[in-house]
Amino acid sequence: MSRTYKATGINLKTQALGESDKIVTILTREFGLIRAVAPGSRKHNSSLGGRSGMFVVNELLIAKGRSLDKITQAQTLKTYPGLAKDLGKLAASQYLAEIVLCEALSEQPQEELYDLFNEHLHRLEAVSSANPSGVLAHLAHAVFHLLALAGLTPQVQICCLSQRSLKPDFTDPNWQVGFSIPAGGTVSLEARERLRKEGEKEIRAEGQRSRAAGEQGEINNQYPMPNAPSAMLNAPFPMPNAQTVVVHRQEIPVISSRLGAIELALLQQLSQPEIMQIDSARDRNWLSVEQILRQYAQYQLGRPIRSATLIDSYFAANHDATV
Repeated sequence: MSRTYKATGINLKTQALGESDKIVTILTREFGLIRAVAPGSRKHNSSLGGRSGMFVVNELLIAKGRSLDKITQAQTLKTYPGLAKDLGKLAASQYLAEIVLCEALSEQPQEELYDLFNEHLHRLEAVSSANPSGVLAHLAHAVFHLLALAGLTPQVQICCLSQRSLKPDFTDPNWQVGFSIPAGGTVSLEARERLRKEGEKEIRAEGQRSRAAGEQGEINNQYPMPNAPSAMLNAPFPMPNAQTVVVHRQEIPVISSRLGAIELALLQQLSQPEIMQIDSARDRNWLSVEQILRQYAQYQLGRPIRSATLIDSYFAANHDATV
């Protein structure tokens, strides 16, 4: 078996190793996620220096090792220089890389994930730096597509409770819909309120049945059957033809956040191949959508997205500068 193999991959993460090496985590088309040493890449004149940077796409020749493989040759196929020139784009790219690191498998082809990630990096790079909401819009679009590829798409077209379609009402400025992370998507507030009232009604009915059963038990104890054994007298006397009723109530979902008509419309169009422009959408609307998707992704992936704090800092500073 050959001790070397070829792969095409994009660098997702780097860390220093020793005095002059790096460990590079790479998403490859052919073998999924791999970690390999880039020897001497931190030296000033190293040929692997630039090729081991973030978001560089290389054609690689890799030698297998006992614990870590080693990059022996790298030919750069593509770079994304525009990402490093804009803090918002760089933070969004690192954000996406964290999600990809959670989703990618090792020792298995990951062509779809590889292509999808590169496609959204290309779109982010092409966004005008004068349009911060464009970065947010493309970030939310990419997060939604990555979740969809992993089979974790949030339900945004219909209510998780009633299974009825949800349509944003732009004529009512106070119109809202809920989003429940545990339930997996959007929830009609009216359907949730109906469920809550039905639950309260059922609890009251159960209480009445319990009181009636208790009263019947007292009557049975006051007027026991003649000549009945003492064990039977001490035991609860069942009512004739009594039946045990088990009630399964639908759980009332916790509302993680509330969305207006614009936010719901933005969420619903993220499944499309291209972002549809909604003229009334503002930065704050895209921020709300991104934060909802962030919380949902962190819940599904079971870990925080650390780069998201850079998004918060960048857009908070950008907002202060434009006020």
